[in-house]
Amino acid sequence: MEILTYALTALLAAAAVVASLRFLHMLQLESYQGFMYLKWLRKHFSDDAFPILLIGIMGFTFRAASLLFSSERIAEIAFYASDALCIIMLTGLCVKWFITPHRKPLKYTARMIRLICAVSILVVLFSTAFFTDGIFPASAGDPGVFVAASAIRFIPITLMPFVVLLAYMITYPIEWAVKKWYFNDARKKLAARSDIIKIGITGSYGKTSSKFMLSKMLAEKYNVLYTPSSFNTPMGITKIIRGELKPEHEVFVAEMGARYVGDIKELCNLVKPTVGIITAVGKQHLETFGSLQAIIDTKAELLQALPKDGKAFVNGDSELCVGMLEKCGADYQKLFGIEGKNLFMHAENISVGEWGSSFELVTDSGERVSCTTELLGRHNILNITGAAAAAYSLGVPLQSIAHAVSELKPIEHRLQLIKGAVTVIDDAFNSNPAGACAALEVISAFPGRRIIVTPGMVELGEEEDMLNEQFGQQMASCVDIAILVGKSHVDPIEHGLLSNGFDKSCVVRVATLDEATEKLPLFTENGCVVLFENDLSDNYNE
Repeated sequence: MEILTYALTALLAAAAVVASLRFLHMLQLESYQGFMYLKWLRKHFSDDAFPILLIGIMGFTFRAASLLFSSERIAEIAFYASDALCIIMLTGLCVKWFITPHRKPLKYTARMIRLICAVSILVVLFSTAFFTDGIFPASAGDPGVFVAASAIRFIPITLMPFVVLLAYMITYPIEWAVKKWYFNDARKKLAARSDIIKIGITGSYGKTSSKFMLSKMLAEKYNVLYTPSSFNTPMGITKIIRGELKPEHEVFVAEMGARYVGDIKELCNLVKPTVGIITAVGKQHLETFGSLQAIIDTKAELLQALPKDGKAFVNGDSELCVGMLEKCGADYQKLFGIEGKNLFMHAENISVGEWGSSFELVTDSGERVSCTTELLGRHNILNITGAAAAAYSLGVPLQSIAHAVSELKPIEHRLQLIKGAVTVIDDAFNSNPAGACAALEVISAFPGRRIIVTPGMVELGEEEDMLNEQFGQQMASCVDIAILVGKSHVDPIEHGLLSNGFDKSCVVRVATLDEATEKLPLFTENGCVVLFENDLSDNYNE
């Protein structure tokens, strides 16, 4: 019977480790921020933590109850049943998690592997606690010790979310040391390249698009290395520097993201940019920043890091961005935009539609060039003026810039146009108030029935409900059908829609994006357009 005991112990430990992947996944989606993980856990405790809590309590109850039976045979059955039932129920939870589609699946990075190992060690330590007082209740020298040992044994299940947190805390010093070593190695490698032009781009929105635009323009003259996709964290940029920077590169363009004050300063310490671009400032990540002023101060960290002989390019259409120049460390300061004053580079004669955009780029000296692009919306033209300002100052001729503009392609999930009998505008990546407004402006230019599918906006702190309600108010005059995904984030949107006279029968509420996709054919027709605005990751699911 001892073999059975050991086998069940091993299976229970394995099931507990696999069950922990659900919580490790959420920790990863929260960027390994323990504070944000706890906020997610508090919000989703009843749906995610409570079921596994009940399984652990049930296992402990069966194990402790085995002491109550006078028959050794019945006691043994209750003893083994505690493990067997837990294994079965944990397996069910694991199967459900594995077969459920995830917007951003768990990535088994080196850090995640280390976390899984730490969780496994903790589970094994707890799971073998009952061996301290015999295997069967009949051999227990002290019932109190047996009950205590049994309680310890089921801690990895009952308190699984906190076991994951404990593993995170245990491994944090290791992760910090690993991160520091790679970070410093990348910083030294880039610092050794005094010949390379180092460019940092940040902003509440538009930074990824501007990065690709600028890199395309600079490629007309230089050999350019830029961070791919949305790589904008210290480790993401570090990885590119260490793995892809070559002697032939003449320019390095780094997108710089931030969720906390000091994040941009850390990235500037890595890159040491000589050129800085601020695309825009707005209410994004308010939940972590706390205030708009904190966002402004953080974005300004890029300008403060520039050397005296560096170059700063700032969105001249935004008073908030222009105000940042007071903190700029570079003497060379230029504005770009469409409607601002004293612009170094601006756009005129703008025409936008479902086919794309056309405009003229004009310098402060009056030099101009005609441009056309597949990209949708005035906000993309604004981003182009910023990229063009930097490229032009670095010696790229206007004609070459115009050629690069003509070859720009929509970035995946950022107002990406997919044509067909039903036109789709995919703007699923990380919606924010300004970006949502720009997307509504784009869809309003399309003829035919206009449909929006959205779960609303998140990470907006105390202003989240108000900003989502404003989103609904703006939406009312731009679309004919609104398909709202989820609950808490879209309740304010529906209120905003109805308060602006939107027909309630044209508001469709669904629980998931999959359900929205299933219902969408009921409302589409040839020639209509569908806007997918934002797609929340699993940690924001209701």
